[in-house]
Amino acid sequence: MRTEKVVATNRKAFHDFYIDEKYEAGIELKGAEVKSLRAGRLNLRDSYARVEDSELWVFNMHVSPYSHADRFTQPDPERPRKLLLHKKEIQRLIGKTREKGYTLVPLKVYFNGRGRAKIEIGLAKGKQLFDKRKDIAERTAKREVERALRERQKG
Repeated sequence: MRTEKVVATNRKAFHDFYIDEKYEAGIELKGAEVKSLRAGRLNLRDSYARVEDSELWVFNMHVSPYSHADRFTQPDPERPRKLLLHKKEIQRLIGKTREKGYTLVPLKVYFNGRGRAKIEIGLAKGKQLFDKRKDIAERTAKREVERALRERQKG
């Protein structure tokens, strides 16, 4: 069984959004961007995906230039990158994102077992401030219960 190598995750996405569905897509990269990804030089913060002209694009995904490549041939680090997805999946995403409140958020970038760069896109709905507070309170309560159980087991 081949394993995947995670390059970057968007932890903020799980804090700011409810993730309803996840999709795996390929990324169209240029030149030394693949080597930059392998080195882990990627930032997903504030990135988002959007469907334009029946094609899926990711915006604000920062891929730092590869240090050993020719600096004149380096593409723009924050250029929009095309995502590779089946046509039926793109049509489904078009319908879903037209619904009120839904957006497409990159969740993680990784290399699958075959060495291909993939991105996991989440169909997400934004959280309100009180939802975030509720999640934090639940997490804290769960942590306290686990701590109390551990203390009880110790003696």
